Amino acid sequence: MKSDAAAHKATQRRSARISTARADTGGVTTRPARRGDLEEVIAIDAAVTGIVKRDYWRSIYRRYGDGAQAGRQFLVADLAGRVCGFIIGEVRDWEFGSPPCGWVFAIDVDPEARLSGVGTRLLAAICAGFRRAGVTRVRTMLARDNTLILSFFRSQGMMAAPFIPLEIALEP
Repeated sequence: MKSDAAAHKATQRRSARISTARADTGGVTTRPARRGDLEEVIAIDAAVTGIVKRDYWRSIYRRYGDGAQAGRQFLVADLAGRVCGFIIGEVRDWEFGSPPCGWVFAIDVDPEARLSGVGTRLLAAICAGFRRAGVTRVRTMLARDNTLILSFFRSQGMMAAPFIPLEIALEP
């Protein structure tokens, strides 16, 4: 298991390769995630959140990656053979009275690859999968102080949905 410092150095090296590849090729493709993509997904997440969450990402891959159930998607953006972003979602049926709709619950782009359309391509790819599954709506949920992702989703045409999340703190 890599230490946080080792993960940080790996992220810096990866970001340098992505910057060079973007300048050279400009070609980003989206595809289903593979087991071999996990280390790069973990590195992108760690670069953005500051936390290395290997066990979490392994469990997400088991549920949404290789051989996942119908309606579940784990896609990556590939730039010159390197993962530069990812998106994960699924079709959810009839929760809270809502007809089936697509839910995006994770999206991230390597900070060095942002502003080049990677997030837009990932969202378009997962939406295409949702359309093939027969749904006509896509939803997500995010922290109200996450202005970066809020701005991204709004730029893609998303707006407030007809549901309000509620929560309560549980006493220890």
